[in-house]
Amino acid sequence: MSRLDFYHLQTADLDHTLPILLEKAYALDKKIMVKIGTQERVSYINTLLWTYEDASFLPHGAKADGNAELQPIWLTSGDDNPNNATLLFLVDGADYDIAKLADFERTFYIFDGNNPEQLTQAREFWKTAKGSGLECFYWQQNEQGKWQQK
Repeated sequence: MSRLDFYHLQTADLDHTLPILLEKAYALDKKIMVKIGTQERVSYINTLLWTYEDASFLPHGAKADGNAELQPIWLTSGDDNPNNATLLFLVDGADYDIAKLADFERTFYIFDGNNPEQLTQAREFWKTAKGSGLECFYWQQNEQGKWQQK
């Protein structure tokens, strides 16, 4: 059964949080797909992952980079999964067909709790996911930025 984890950002933003979560996922030696809300944000996050920290390296690529099947982390605004990822990250309001989440071992739905639109989208996605029988978990940042399961 596929697992769906909701990550409710409150104290840290996506630019800070996504690379940390991707590093942990990459350490599992699994292929990763990151679906991003818009193509413009794909380009932005592509650059972010090259520059977020001098001492870190996350091998990744997007359509413009080519060699999709070789990319450990694939960035896209579409539903394509050319690197055969088993982990899916949904960010920046990106959505995905609930029925197709079963194609992934685990899905990470990251949303900004300070953005009313993303908060509403996350609530609707949660309701749909729970209604379809998915195993859902909810994580929220505390004041120190640490994740707590609710």
